[in-house]
Amino acid sequence: MIIVTGAAGFIGSCLIQRLNELNFNYIIAVDDFSYEEKNKNLIGKKIKARVERSEFMTWLDSNYQEVEFIFHIGARTDTTEFDKAIFDELNVNYSKEIWNRCVSYQIPLIYASSAATYGLGEIGYDDNESTIPQLKPLNPYGDSKNDFDIWALQQDKKPFFWAGLKFFNVYGPNEYHKSRMASVIWHAYKQILATGSLKLFKSHHPNYSDGEQLRDFIYVKDLVEVCVFFMEHRKDSGIYNLGTGQARSFNALGTSTFNALDKPVQISYIDTPIDIRDKYQYYTQANMAKLRSVGYSKPFYTLEAGVKDYVQNYLMKGLYW
Repeated sequence: MIIVTGAAGFIGSCLIQRLNELNFNYIIAVDDFSYEEKNKNLIGKKIKARVERSEFMTWLDSNYQEVEFIFHIGARTDTTEFDKAIFDELNVNYSKEIWNRCVSYQIPLIYASSAATYGLGEIGYDDNESTIPQLKPLNPYGDSKNDFDIWALQQDKKPFFWAGLKFFNVYGPNEYHKSRMASVIWHAYKQILATGSLKLFKSHHPNYSDGEQLRDFIYVKDLVEVCVFFMEHRKDSGIYNLGTGQARSFNALGTSTFNALDKPVQISYIDTPIDIRDKYQYYTQANMAKLRSVGYSKPFYTLEAGVKDYVQNYLMKGLYW
């Protein structure tokens, strides 16, 4: 069996869909299933059992002999939450419990890290493990992901295969429940349908024009392909960037969304909210050489192609993946 934590969430549910397409149907879905809205992400998917997040460790202790692989995707991902205790519990300590069981029970593990660990990118966006302790995330969420990366690298006992994947700006189907934390593409689609126009954040940085802030946007379908690759590869353990390696502007993102909707481009700019302004990333771009060096050779969706697929085949049709 294959375990996916965060199973009802955005990335977890997309991963289960891809596993199902590859005929991996003995899936154990782990999550807090009390959030009814996101449970729609699991409709139609082949799952053998659902296990509540709070009961998972006990369940794993009783069923580990049947487990072939664990994808630990679940996490508290709200970058506007500043209660460190929540992140310590859900992102750090819970992950340590899973790690230690993977060591004891010899289960390979992939877990979700984040590009939020890079902060303002003061020392770049290279997934060089020697620099990870020097990173300066901008919020408690990023801190929690970096804290666990550091802890994992320090361990003398590790799963026989493990990979921490630093997700960059992920977008795609099944993210509708994420509200403010949903991708800019999701918000752009909603705005354009409602008003015929799109408001993006102004730049408050002298080196960037309005809407020319740059991010590495990765389509969720590419992200889950990399997860499957590592599940099958099972060597070259370590921490890896997972972006496209190509920074694109929010103006390009907006234009792509208008084009996918076959509507004229009308973009204006508003002030970046005060609560995030001083912690705003103006540039992210994953160095993808490490992933390529271990044999991952598939091309990534361009921003234009990914947005078109997402908008036309999912958002416009009201479909999940």
